[in-house]
This record gives sequence, C-alpha cells and structure tokens, in this order.
Amino acid sequence: MYALSFVLSYFIISRQKRASHLGFHGERLQEFLFYSFIGLLVGARLGYVIFYQYPNFTDFLRNPLEIIAVWHGGMSFHGGLAGCVLAGIFFCRSRKLPFWEVADLVIVAAPVGLFLGRVGNFINGELYGRITDVPWAMIFPGAGPMPRHPSQLYEAGLEGIVLFLILWNLKDRPMFPGALICVFLLGYGSFRFFVEFFREPDPQLGILMSIFSMGQLLSIVTVLFGLLLFVYLRRKKS
Repeated sequence: MYALSFVLSYFIISRQKRASHLGFHGERLQEFLFYSFIGLLVGARLGYVIFYQYPNFTDFLRNPLEIIAVWHGGMSFHGGLAGCVLAGIFFCRSRKLPFWEVADLVIVAAPVGLFLGRVGNFINGELYGRITDVPWAMIFPGAGPMPRHPSQLYEAGLEGIVLFLILWNLKDRPMFPGALICVFLLGYGSFRFFVEFFREPDPQLGILMSIFSMGQLLSIVTVLFGLLLFVYLRRKKS
C-alpha cells in the first residue's frame, strides 16, 4: 500500500498547476518521492517503537534488529509524517527550493496514502474497532467472536477521502505558503481523534490517564501544532 500510494502521488502532484512553477516533474519529483519514502519508513517505524512500544522498549534494546523489522508490523503515522518532513527539509535545502511551497504541493497527495494504508489495515484484519452492536459491525479474525466497528474504514473515509477533497478544493486558491500543511494537520488530527473513540486501543497501552488513547494524545499535539503553525506562517507572510 505504501508503494502504491507513492505511485499515485506522483500523478497527483504532477497534475497540479504549481508543480510546473516549482519544476516538480520527471526526475526531480521521482527523487523527492524516493527521499520521502525513506523518511516515511524510518520515521513510521521509529515512531511506533517510541510512542507505542515504550512499555516493551527493553525488549528492543536486547534485540535492536527488531527495531528495523518492519515486516513484523507496527508503523506510526505521526512518526512517518515527521520522517517525511525531515526528508523534505533536507531535499529542499540541498536543491535551494522553497520548503513551504513544496510542502503545499505534495501534501495534497498525503490523504491518498492514508486511505490506502487504512484499507490495508482492514484487509489485514488489524487495528480494528471496539466491540459494538451497530448493524455494520464485523467479526475480525484474531479479535475474538464479538462484532466490532470497522474503524479502519472510518479512518479511510475521513482521513483519506474527505481530507483529500478538502485539500484538492483548496489547492488553487490564493493562500500563504504552508497553509495547506496547516489544513492537513488540523483535519487529520481532528478526524483521527474522533475515530479513536471507535478504535480498539493498543493492548500494551490501553487508555492513558483513564481518558485518551495514545492516538488521541498524538492527535491533540498534531492539532495544536497545526494551529500554532497557522498563526506563525500567517504572521510571517503579513
């Protein structure tokens, strides 16, 4: 799903008007996506180990090769986002490109990866929802006999389809550089926070502070960062 999302992202990015302005096509775009792919894999895996496996961190220290064992599962979106941002900053600085304009260009394609990732979670029967009696509840292999929310599809719809439509509708409107990044952070954080109420918490963590899941805490940070970034970039533009 990661590989497919980057292939589709190539076409979504290259079809935007600002792609020609920035020269983001052909080899330059392919090179950028390669850097982003590496940043995503490294960041997503390290984010999972740090944020979601800290109770078992000593196990990773005893067997450090397990940290890079992505085939054993466990990837964090928030970590992947951080990895992509760092890779993007390095790429833009080394090529003397305006980072915020590039970020606005490529972030439009991010919901496509989110959609495909959640569909992959659904197909794999992982990251399922909480027990429920709604008519569309499903029984997931390995999750016991009780029907559960297909929360992966909730996330695919909100974080993928809805967020993509919002960004695609805004991409050609006159806004300050970095505005679409702020919209993405606010939209993703809000949608993820909401869906976490229907998603089964990670068994090694449960509900933290008897209130929120780890996903919700990270989503709160995402929304707050998006708000602060919006204020900072808007003032900077003014």
